[in-house]
Amino acid sequence: MLGLMQDWPLTLDKLLVHAKAWHGDREVVARSVEGPIVRTTYAEIHDRARRVSSALLSLGVSPGDRVATLGVNTTRHLEAWYGIIGVGAVCHTLNPRLFIEQLCYIINHAQDQVILTDITFLPTLIAQRDKMPSVKHVIVMTDEDHMAQVELPGALCYETLVAQASPDCAWGGFDELTAAGLCYTSGTTGNPKGVLYTHRSNFLHTIMTMGVDFMAISATDVVMPMVPMCHANAWGLVYSGPAAGAKLVLPGARMDAPALHELLESEAVTFAGGVPTVWQLLLQHLKATGGRLSTLKRVHIGGSAVPEALIRTFAEDYGVIFTQAWGMTELSPTGVVGKPSAPVAAMDTERQYKQAAKQGRPPVLLEMKITDDEGRRLPHDGAAFGRYKVKGPYVASQYYLNDAQTLDEEGFFDTGDVASIDPFGYLNITDRAKDVIKSGGEWISSVEIENLAASHPKALMAAVIGVAHPKWDERPLLLVKLCEGESATKAEFLDFLDGKIARWWTPDEVLFVDDIPLGATGKIDKKVIRERYKDFVLSQVASPPPPEVRAAPAKEEAAAGAGRPFPAEPRKGAAKVVAGLAALAAGLALLKLLRFR
Repeated sequence: MLGLMQDWPLTLDKLLVHAKAWHGDREVVARSVEGPIVRTTYAEIHDRARRVSSALLSLGVSPGDRVATLGVNTTRHLEAWYGIIGVGAVCHTLNPRLFIEQLCYIINHAQDQVILTDITFLPTLIAQRDKMPSVKHVIVMTDEDHMAQVELPGALCYETLVAQASPDCAWGGFDELTAAGLCYTSGTTGNPKGVLYTHRSNFLHTIMTMGVDFMAISATDVVMPMVPMCHANAWGLVYSGPAAGAKLVLPGARMDAPALHELLESEAVTFAGGVPTVWQLLLQHLKATGGRLSTLKRVHIGGSAVPEALIRTFAEDYGVIFTQAWGMTELSPTGVVGKPSAPVAAMDTERQYKQAAKQGRPPVLLEMKITDDEGRRLPHDGAAFGRYKVKGPYVASQYYLNDAQTLDEEGFFDTGDVASIDPFGYLNITDRAKDVIKSGGEWISSVEIENLAASHPKALMAAVIGVAHPKWDERPLLLVKLCEGESATKAEFLDFLDGKIARWWTPDEVLFVDDIPLGATGKIDKKVIRERYKDFVLSQVASPPPPEVRAAPAKEEAAAGAGRPFPAEPRKGAAKVVAGLAALAAGLALLKLLRFR
């Protein structure tokens, strides 16, 4: 028997309609591409987004057509976003930090019909325009005055189109499973892959993120997405902000620490989201200038593992609570979040900091598990670690125009991460499967070493990769970018790590570098680093891991070994070491017995 409730399709246009109806005067502020700060409201954005819809329809865009955006976080980009999805077209967000070859590939793979672009990215499009045969129109998101600079024949002016179009354009009226957004992965291996969101998946993700145990965004918040709109829906903030009626502050193209700090203070931001590298640079700026954070209370931080020291510093010195989260493009994107559960909230402060450094626990709409290579489930004891897999209504089932199987027999998606889950249900990412370091048949977590090294007071950023070793296959190489004006030695960092990690995890070399490359989403780009140091030769042959660790691991390490996603290889001489230690223990026991007889 079916229930007797209204059939109300969960389509995303309803979010902005709600914002106009009940929060129409709520302000949306942005730093424009042209420079000045612009101020508008949800009511005005709703009106202009409908005009964008009318303009797109007049250009021949039909439901299901892919319409690309190549822009930063601005009000025009927000209007265009809702204007596209409101009429059933697919908003395909292009990441301007991708290489032009990657951009051309995904534009052609998606068969984009129209591209809306910021004026700053026009040179890239102009140079490659003939390599985008599916694109019928390019709309430049600027006004007529700035269109004078445009040297692309046939390019259309956004403001002119909006002014001439009618706001009387019907929205919605289609199935909630209609495709809404298309976002391609950053392509760390092979070509980028397309993740095709539905209206329903993004709507459910929006409701989930607004919960108290997630982002807890409310109508009284001032929200600043410091994560780009091109990166997995700006973590959903372009939807949850209007849905809650929160004031939105969009930073535009100025993502440097002084510009971000200025907006945080001048607009009285209470909630922000961004990757660790952004917050590390902001922290350096605050320390250098004596700056404060007068209104900021909560930060949603993710994209890569967050050092405990960063969480502690912002909490104790600035009164800002960092909540770590984990997600990926394939999850719309947020999966788990580190809001404390009742048992964790009852812990002392130090233990809470330890938990806060983990990625977090799942909401009601996400199932998760860890398995070994054969797909067998592993225990949630915080020690066993394996392949991390997820399942839920906002998790991708396959990639766009790709028939490859992505789900296991239980319907779980393999994230490509290696992780453990502790008894409190907290996920702890050990590494990306392709980034773990294989040394003498054992596995070393690059993430754990990076987080510890990055917490050194002189470090701005740290990265760890495995480099070839003639005896142990691979050994860790630590790269450190120091804070401005600092100097340090290898010994300083190795001493800092001593006692915090197993001795045999200790990096064989520490290099101080001027730059640690970041990928298109602001995360450390291990692919580029590995290519740079593929021929690196260690200065000396590393000492073997301590026999006492190899032969008789601690209980926790033994349990972790049982759950490793990759089996340890046998090592020559290991049996002799074990036998020798056993004989020594037996001899000591005999001496003790004789002494006390």
